Amino acid sequence: MILLIESGSSKTEWRYISSPNEAYQRFHSLGINPYYQTPEEIQASQKDVLSQLSTLTVEEIYYYGTGITDDSKREIIRNWLNPYFPSVKTILVENDLIAAARSLCGDDSGIACILGTGSNSGFFDGESIKEQIPPLGFWLGDEGSGGHLGKLLILAYLHHELPQDLRDLFVKRYGELNRLDILSKAYQGEYPNRWFAGFSKFLFDHRKHPFCYQMIEHAFQEFIRLYVCKYAEVETRKIHFTGSIAFYYSDILKQVLRKNRYLLGNISETPMAGLTLYHKSKRWPE
Repeated sequence: MILLIESGSSKTEWRYISSPNEAYQRFHSLGINPYYQTPEEIQASQKDVLSQLSTLTVEEIYYYGTGITDDSKREIIRNWLNPYFPSVKTILVENDLIAAARSLCGDDSGIACILGTGSNSGFFDGESIKEQIPPLGFWLGDEGSGGHLGKLLILAYLHHELPQDLRDLFVKRYGELNRLDILSKAYQGEYPNRWFAGFSKFLFDHRKHPFCYQMIEHAFQEFIRLYVCKYAEVETRKIHFTGSIAFYYSDILKQVLRKNRYLLGNISETPMAGLTLYHKSKRWPE
């Protein structure tokens, strides 16, 4: 009777597993980030899904999410979940990088990477993250992520660097964007990373256009240059990826890995499928 929760900046996936052979139940909700959200905001955003889960008997909860930067953030999540599951014996709270590593690598070693709304990476030795090139968040980092790609596209639009055919398509889709409105979204709006990440869909739809392709390729190359290539084991271990950007742009991502002569491992859209297999094997070993 396990409840798995995997939360990114944009969305949260819940999976209830009652036995190794029965079908699991799935639920979805908005993203959770205790680094930016207050306990009250988390509570309000998850009220609907928790009402659906209130009738289930849960013994173990494994929560993985972005924004889990220290024990104080873990405590926020535990205190929020505890009242809803009185029969729970274990609540384990880990960050999204551990989720990626367990999902992609299982009990093996490798370099686990996240390319979703944000980006992250770390060397996993089969048990824990042994080395991490620290991520710097949306404004100073997140290279290769949806937020980063959207920011690059908006900058190209504001600087009048988009080729005319792309600019026409952009305006047709989004309208003429006002510089002040963009700055307001960037510096005063709630979750600017989510807002910018929404524009990455335009790049995906036009990724065969040379300008878009080069922008995406450059963003992935920057992620490799600033993070992946600095791991001591990079030449001998597989490099795994999870996240919507890694999954949907996998053709370009694979090309960048080949150019750098690195070993590509698994690519998944979300960590949940791998986490399900991981925890089922631990809870019900064969």
